[in-house]
Amino acid sequence: MEEIAKNKMGSAPMLSLILSMSVPAMFSMLVQALYNIVDSYFVAKLGVEALTAVSLAFPIQNLMIAIAVGTGVGINSLVSRRLGEGRIEEASRAATHGMILGALSGLAVALFGALGTSLFFRSFTSNPIIYQMGCDYVYVVTIFSFGIFIQVNMEKTLQSTGNMIIPMFSQLIGAITNIILDPIMIFGYFGFPKMGVRGAAIATVAGQILGMIYIVIMALAKNHAVNITLKGFKFNTKTIKDIYAVGFPSIVMQSIGSAMTMGVNAILITFSDVAVAIFGIYFKLQSFVFMPVFGLTHGVMPIMGYNYGARNKKRMMDALKIGSTVALLIMAAGMGLFIMIPERLLMIFDATPEMLEIGVHALRTISLCFVPAALGIMFSTLFQAVGMGGKSLLVSVLRQLVFILPLAYFLSKLGLYYVWFAFPLAETVSFGASLIIFTLLYKKHLKNLQPLTSEPPTAEA
Repeated sequence: MEEIAKNKMGSAPMLSLILSMSVPAMFSMLVQALYNIVDSYFVAKLGVEALTAVSLAFPIQNLMIAIAVGTGVGINSLVSRRLGEGRIEEASRAATHGMILGALSGLAVALFGALGTSLFFRSFTSNPIIYQMGCDYVYVVTIFSFGIFIQVNMEKTLQSTGNMIIPMFSQLIGAITNIILDPIMIFGYFGFPKMGVRGAAIATVAGQILGMIYIVIMALAKNHAVNITLKGFKFNTKTIKDIYAVGFPSIVMQSIGSAMTMGVNAILITFSDVAVAIFGIYFKLQSFVFMPVFGLTHGVMPIMGYNYGARNKKRMMDALKIGSTVALLIMAAGMGLFIMIPERLLMIFDATPEMLEIGVHALRTISLCFVPAALGIMFSTLFQAVGMGGKSLLVSVLRQLVFILPLAYFLSKLGLYYVWFAFPLAETVSFGASLIIFTLLYKKHLKNLQPLTSEPPTAEA
């Protein structure tokens, strides 16, 4: 009980706590979003075919992120809950497992990249230039993917303890390295060979590996609420099961995003390569809106998980309410920009007249999904924080498979103009499903939570 009283997640004023834990993550995620824009900005200068190749590669990168972030979410949820319950040794064991699982994930993806990349691109394009550029990019980012997997798992581990600064610097190191190396590797400055799209991939993995090295050193060399050590390490079946009870649904949930993107790309490419490029540009631009919200969830999730573990319903619900309000403000501002200045956003990527003709309507239409998405994201964060990742998975399946793809397919029969309406329609319906699931969850599991102590912990305890 003394540990619960001492931890700021169980005692600090909620608004200031959320801001202190979320702002560093939001800032680093904004830098990551800036990297996404800069990366595509330079790739676009190689031509529409290069931009299309990278857009086709996006689902594979998204799948990698799904595995990394999904496993990290499982680690974050488990560690924060065990800390809230005062079970420090189990929290430390989960943290150590996280680092090992990151290395194993990198090995698995490297094998996938080496064996499956060529087949993947042959399935989507007969254009030899797009095929070669896409393969050049994906071979590099998959074979050297160990950096992102270990980095993300360690970031989520430290975030679960309330430490947001070290993960912020880890992401900053990776993103800034990417931004600096992109033009150097793509265009061959300072004596480097001109490597085109492959150079963009090398810049990406270089940043990930440097970020990984930094956070591993900081995690092992400094004292934290959990003790990460490889000495005497043995795999614990229950720990792995507990991690993936939340992590696996999160992995599947985000992987469904890759399936959705591939499905939409398959629909769009029947219209033109430019339509695929526009969809890829949208994902780059929307990261400036969604990344800060995801950074917000990085701060809110451990607070929810910790207070659920401590059975403090009021603080858990306060975190949901305040987090939802902040997310709504961010998403509403982003929607306003997409509606008011889509031309300027597209011109970042040297948009051709055809790209502008398709893209202006696409950005304005898809951005209508931002506001319902804000609330859906926060409900999913709560589901994951309390160890019920399957509920998040259900919502994601509804949104991205049950609704978006069939809607996009049927709307495509009316023309490209109508395809983009699938996104706000699907997001609105899935938000309704999230609200129903949350209501049932609250009545069954959350309404009658009883604190672990008869008196609520205070900052002075």
